[in-house]
Amino acid sequence: MLRSIPFSRKPGWWLTLRLKPLALSEWIEIDENFASQLQLKAELLRDRHDEMFAALPGSIAAQQEVLDLLIDHLLNYYPQHYQRQSGHLLNCATGEVWHLADFAEKPLDLAGRLVQEDWCVLLPQAGEHVLVAGSVCFPSRWRLQDKLGRSLLGVHAPVPGYAEKLARPVDTVFDRLRANHPSIRFNWSIVDTPDLCLMTAHGEAGVDPTIALENAGDKLWLRVERQTLRRLPQTNGILFGIRTSIAPLWQVKADRSMALQLADALEQMPVEGRAYKSLLPIQSVLLAYLRG
Repeated sequence: MLRSIPFSRKPGWWLTLRLKPLALSEWIEIDENFASQLQLKAELLRDRHDEMFAALPGSIAAQQEVLDLLIDHLLNYYPQHYQRQSGHLLNCATGEVWHLADFAEKPLDLAGRLVQEDWCVLLPQAGEHVLVAGSVCFPSRWRLQDKLGRSLLGVHAPVPGYAEKLARPVDTVFDRLRANHPSIRFNWSIVDTPDLCLMTAHGEAGVDPTIALENAGDKLWLRVERQTLRRLPQTNGILFGIRTSIAPLWQVKADRSMALQLADALEQMPVEGRAYKSLLPIQSVLLAYLRG
């Protein structure tokens, strides 16, 4: 995970998309946390399904398109992990067997169980892109139920500066995205918990008051989201994928160059951005630790 962290030190990076083309063969990544993250997803979907999965009426065609694209991709690029036999799909790494017919009314639910990625599906409605379905087990300070049915602008309303600086560029990217030409970007944050499922909203999350210079490496974690965008050619929707990784801050500190890049990025982040990411209470300790 640490090898791919893209800390930008360019002025104004906070309000840029930092979107890059992605080879179709690299759309899905499987890493060393594959089995453990899928197990955690299974537990969350068993115990809190309505919080992790939601869909609006009329979204099944787009959901099914996602599942079909995903299964085809996995069978093509990861045949050692997946096998399909007469109506069911086998995950060779976990031993799970999925009967496709069981998910006819919620195909995206199965798509979320097959890989580490969380999924959000947006469809064009009245000139906007609206979130119509999601399988999100590892949210980073947001709740799927709060976003369902909202446009991109509504989904990102809490993000400082989004409406003024990013709304139009994001809409343009979504309008121009071509089928079989996915894009990728990364997002990162510093959190005081290794938990992957964080539903407390940005700015509302309390910060561990015991964090200090001597324990910051063990009590803080770098959380990175590998975010992908892909056009759904049949339904004209957009599939937004989020694969989340997390590492203790001491691992970042072990790489001197990476630690300094993160410190520079933190210092360039505007105060409203640091407030949004709940970094203000720990910023002095964090910077001292990274530059130490």
